[in-house]
Amino acid sequence: MDMFDHILSSRICMSLIFILMTSFALSMDAFTVSLSKGMCLKKIDFKLAIKIAFSFGLFQALMPLIGWKIGIEFSDCIKSIDHVIALVLLCFLGCNMIFSKDDNSYSSSFGNFDIFILSIATSIDALAVGVSFSFLNISIIPIILCIGIITFILCFLGILIGNKVGSFLGNFAKLIGGVILILIGFNIFNEHTGFLNYFL
Repeated sequence: MDMFDHILSSRICMSLIFILMTSFALSMDAFTVSLSKGMCLKKIDFKLAIKIAFSFGLFQALMPLIGWKIGIEFSDCIKSIDHVIALVLLCFLGCNMIFSKDDNSYSSSFGNFDIFILSIATSIDALAVGVSFSFLNISIIPIILCIGIITFILCFLGILIGNKVGSFLGNFAKLIGGVILILIGFNIFNEHTGFLNYFL
């Protein structure tokens, strides 16, 4: 009986580690984007920070669930285009942030449409990850709940940290934030294609 309990507890521990590692890994892009967006805030707005973090967390949790539902039938299609979509969206928003002449950070950088697009761009990778979950004999609900909660917390903190850093950067904050978005897009693209290997 003791041996059975030990094996069971070990499996539970491994499951928790797997869920936590997956959650942190999937939330990193959203966290980095939150840092860049926080840099553009002239002053901290907790309601806006919660709004952005909630949107990122919600989409980060929904995408694996959608992927899990889709299953293996369309996995190749998802994996073949997710990095391209993320690259286009993040580059578009990054360039928009860099070249925007509107000094009103609240309206130009944090509209509902921008938050929606960023939520999709930073979570689309999780769609393919969700497909891989369908191969495993695991419960999807605890995983997506953990992903959503961890993403929300990290993104909320990212906005607060970014705002503190941005206050010292002044007019360069939007430039840096835009460049970060573009770099995230190329990083996602490179992770899927390895295109940088051709230049190194």
